[in-house]
Amino acid sequence: MAFQPVNTGLASDMRSLDGLRGAASRDPKAAVREVAKQFESLFMHELLKSMRAATPTTGLMDNEATKLGTEMLDQQFATKLTGLKGGLSEAIARQLERQMGLGPATAPTPAATTSVKTSAAASTPAPAVASSARPSAPRAFVQQLQGVAQEAEQRTGIPAAFMIAQAAHETGWGRRDIRHADGTSSNNLFGIKAGPDWKGPVAEVTTTEFINGVARKVTARFRAYANAAESFADYARLMMRSPRYQSVLANASTPEGFAQGLQQAGYATDPQYATKLSRVIDTTLRLQRSNA
Repeated sequence: MAFQPVNTGLASDMRSLDGLRGAASRDPKAAVREVAKQFESLFMHELLKSMRAATPTTGLMDNEATKLGTEMLDQQFATKLTGLKGGLSEAIARQLERQMGLGPATAPTPAATTSVKTSAAASTPAPAVASSARPSAPRAFVQQLQGVAQEAEQRTGIPAAFMIAQAAHETGWGRRDIRHADGTSSNNLFGIKAGPDWKGPVAEVTTTEFINGVARKVTARFRAYANAAESFADYARLMMRSPRYQSVLANASTPEGFAQGLQQAGYATDPQYATKLSRVIDTTLRLQRSNA
């Protein structure tokens, strides 16, 4: 069988990166799908090589030419096995789109999975809870919270984008927010727990807390608000009044300083909280630039 050259992009020519960069500026989703296919092709090619190495065969006709032919055949097989429906490239593309804010956020789950936070300061009691429909798409999430986040920035000095990103991380871009038993939203965008000093309404849910580095399901009481503006205002009060978060305010000029400050202050029990939050901040900043 004659070998037919196939255009496999990254699988055979690293110079195709220039072409992918150009495609990304014109159609980001199409570029993501192409990159995913290229990585799947590379993976399949390495898989075939590993299979052959695990079952070596030798013969009188083996030489450099036959080895080259085998390599080219494996490359063609890898390309043919790439991009199939339900394959690895689809999973890679979905993950990349989520990280870049190009696709829908993670589907909602009945119970909140935010890390557990505690408040060191009492806040003004919130009015009765009213359900609010926040957008689930990352771009819409950023746009709708921009105004209330800027008000909180004026009070705390924390960049609005950083606080929007934290709200996005805590709620899965609005799709995994803390809800009451009747299904209405608590509007608690920052996962702040209702301690003994909290006099406002609460939502009691099952959440994930890391105890001694091990994730465990626990039942916890969280503060509830009438809307997103109240949630941001209460978060701003917590940052300003609690001594434990003074280092957060002092290092909020950079995404890394803000995220690391929160983790070191014990805002969340997740040992990877700072790393995860930093990634969401990067996505939020990109969305803000594209919305400008």
